[in-house]
Amino acid sequence: MTKQIHPSTQIGLVKLKISDLKRSVAFYKEVVGLRILSQTENIAELTVDGNQPLLILEQIENAVILPERSVAGLYHFAILVPDRISLGLSLRNLIKFNVGVGQGDHLVSEALYINDPDNNGIEIYADRPKESWKRDVNGEYVMTTDPVDVDGLLAISEGKTWSGLSEDTIVGHVHFHVSDLQKTEAFYCGILGFDVTAHYGSMALFISAGGYHHHIGLNTWAGVGAPPAPHDAVGLDYFTLVLPNHEELDHVIVQLKDAGISVRYIDGGWFVKDPSNITIKLLSQG
Repeated sequence: MTKQIHPSTQIGLVKLKISDLKRSVAFYKEVVGLRILSQTENIAELTVDGNQPLLILEQIENAVILPERSVAGLYHFAILVPDRISLGLSLRNLIKFNVGVGQGDHLVSEALYINDPDNNGIEIYADRPKESWKRDVNGEYVMTTDPVDVDGLLAISEGKTWSGLSEDTIVGHVHFHVSDLQKTEAFYCGILGFDVTAHYGSMALFISAGGYHHHIGLNTWAGVGAPPAPHDAVGLDYFTLVLPNHEELDHVIVQLKDAGISVRYIDGGWFVKDPSNITIKLLSQG
């Protein structure tokens, strides 16, 4: 029987493949509010605290930018800011740069949606207090997509100074287009041990560790059977899943191997692919 994944498990950094490093670094610095931690000719590590990377960008040769919702892969990665004031400041900065912004009040959170220069999806969001999250009769979180109180966000951040993303900012969750929702649920929940927290119709599923509303979103909005993203396409290279200690990491590795799934150890992390060929790097704290 699969053991639940440890409740302290979190999403770590995200690595993206992009087509123009100079352009993307400028966007993520000026528009999103990250800072450069290190940079080479084709790779940049971006940070909020000056110590740990939150996002890695790698420029690939002859990068292909695919139409939206055409393959399995990244739908968006979600940057979690610590409070509504921070979200309001992000909104003000997006307006300053005349960036097209989507938005959704999900009851558990308030979210802004943008695309980077390669059409990689980004969510910038703030959670509501956990005690306000409601569950339905099936025990799933009640989430919806209502209009965000934009005026309220602008009001609460009025007179505050934008100085980039707060040092308390993290990647709160990731959301993917997948080719088969049932097989994907079997992988993330049946093998890795995540809990289902909500369904969104019959085509989307949200899962988490430790009672969070979701660490991973999964959908078939690109179509059931959507092909994996080609290697030379912009988009996700990998995301990291961070276990709290080596013992918990070892347990997850054993569960994957017992299920007959290939796991490779490369450069300090264990790499595995989900049923849609999405790459996960498994790490432990420290």
